[in-house]
Amino acid sequence: MRKTLFTSIAILSLAACSGGDKNAAEYDMAEAGMMESAADVSTQAKMAPLISPDENAEGGNEIPVSQPQIAYSYDYGFRLPAAEIPKAQQQHISLCNKMPANGCRVLNMSNSGGEGDYATGNLHLEVTAPKARAFGEKLAEAVDQSGGNQISSSIQGEDLSKKIVDTEARLRSRVLLSQRLTELLRTRKGTVAELVEAERAVTNVNEEIDQARSWLKEMRGRVSYSTVMVNYQSGAPGSGGFSRPIREAFGGIASTLGYSVGAAITLIAVTLPWILLLGLAVYLRRRFKGADRSFWGQNIEPVTTTED
Repeated sequence: MRKTLFTSIAILSLAACSGGDKNAAEYDMAEAGMMESAADVSTQAKMAPLISPDENAEGGNEIPVSQPQIAYSYDYGFRLPAAEIPKAQQQHISLCNKMPANGCRVLNMSNSGGEGDYATGNLHLEVTAPKARAFGEKLAEAVDQSGGNQISSSIQGEDLSKKIVDTEARLRSRVLLSQRLTELLRTRKGTVAELVEAERAVTNVNEEIDQARSWLKEMRGRVSYSTVMVNYQSGAPGSGGFSRPIREAFGGIASTLGYSVGAAITLIAVTLPWILLLGLAVYLRRRFKGADRSFWGQNIEPVTTTED
């Protein structure tokens, strides 16, 4: 009896810790081991397959067709005056907040600039999938009212149908394994080592169940809520032609002059202490040197005159 219990636990543990392409084969092995070890258990009906033969006969060989599970992401770009970017962001957030029943939520907002006519900003939103496209049209209308225009837009979709179906199947198999391992612990007796091994197998299976449920929740959330990224920028591109380099040169005069003044101030700040120290040293040398010596410490020979 104990040997059979240990064998069943080992088979189920192997099936619980395995993954990927071997799930079906190992699941069949675990089921065969369980049915053999539980032949004399009165609760054998509880460990039977989840779908009865009658249900299989009624359903036939048809595979149920599910709706595509697609996660969409939208990206919009707008150009408008630098001073209007914060206002446009607030208008877009107000549109988001006005959507009923948690139809929209703000995840991130930022803007930068303020020097001249250049500024940028971005807004990260999540909108319920059925209303995401119409919401993008409202964003463009709000920017038009602020004196801006839309410069880019893109839509991307990722089909999560297979991942969701595979995760659901994995979750069902792990739930069944957990139930059967729990049933073994409840109805069988064995050594302490065998019971500890069974409890460890149950823990591993339950961890996989929690992980699969987390994946399902995350993927279903991506399907239910579409990602909307809004990018803002200011400063229309130059028209080119003969006058463009001249305009750019005049536009750069202020910055060039500022860099030059800044470089001069930096040079003065670096050299001024050394100039002061050098001037102090020259003054002290002249003040305290001997009358018969030069500035560099050499003796000065007196000049003699001869009379003819």
